[in-house]
Amino acid sequence: MASRGSVKPFVNFNAKQDADLLRKAMKGIGTDEDAILMLLTARSSEQRQEIKAAYKKAHGKDLVKDLKSELGGKLEDLIVALMSPPRVYDADQLHKAIKGAGTDDKVLIEILASRTPEQIKEIVKAYKKEHGKLEKDIMGDTNGHYQRMLIILLQGEREEGVDESRVEKDAKELFAAGEGKFGTDEDKFINILGNRSAEHLSKVFEAYKKIAGCDIEESIQGECTGNLEEVLLAVVKCAKSVPGYFAKSLRESMRRAGTDDETLIRIMVSRSEEDMLDIRAKYKKMYGESLYRTIQEDTEGDYGKALLYLCGGDD
Repeated sequence: MASRGSVKPFVNFNAKQDADLLRKAMKGIGTDEDAILMLLTARSSEQRQEIKAAYKKAHGKDLVKDLKSELGGKLEDLIVALMSPPRVYDADQLHKAIKGAGTDDKVLIEILASRTPEQIKEIVKAYKKEHGKLEKDIMGDTNGHYQRMLIILLQGEREEGVDESRVEKDAKELFAAGEGKFGTDEDKFINILGNRSAEHLSKVFEAYKKIAGCDIEESIQGECTGNLEEVLLAVVKCAKSVPGYFAKSLRESMRRAGTDDETLIRIMVSRSEEDMLDIRAKYKKMYGESLYRTIQEDTEGDYGKALLYLCGGDD
């Protein structure tokens, strides 16, 4: 499958040359932020790891530490994020979300609902290496049905393909578990939404609409509250379209009073090599303006410029 990312591996890549350019940009008085952000946003994640190694070999210094000491603010956050391999980055974001003051449920939900089963397994490994047991940490920080849904997602064991014989049955069970009764059988929602494949769920949602006369999202909003509602809605949106889910999250991170830079950075970094082109197309379709323009209007300086490079173009 061709990559739908906006950032592709740089063709005439030379790690040693890049390392020297970065050293030059940071040496002496003042820092050439432009050179740093143009170079690093135009290299793939794997290439950045090679640059890191070449930098240490040639200059005896840690590239990330040097970048941190030369850059500041949001630009620093963005560039440092780019220097982590994707799954290590996800693991670190989860750790920060759990271990900070209070739990940042938004981050837990976004990562666990949107990553593929293979990616989730890699995240668990990366987390173990750096921070210990992810499942144990999530258990310690969450509770109830919400906790159970996160733990199911964390197994990375979603079924594959569509089981035609079960589509109608699943739709009926979801209806019976919510709209069709007094009270809500949350376990049914968790079990079906947590374990079926995205393709299968898309068909279930179509069948559900015929039975219930409304979208599954409306039912979830009526039946569930709080973090359980949020995680179930995220899973539904991702089953329908992961790029659509991220387009909406990006919109919400910017088109409000004050920009949610943490979310903006997290999505732009983690989707730049995955599906940024599809996110851009969805964004344009959903909001009638390009993602590029929104970022341009909502951010400034070198930080804004770096985000625009990751976005990769105007639509």
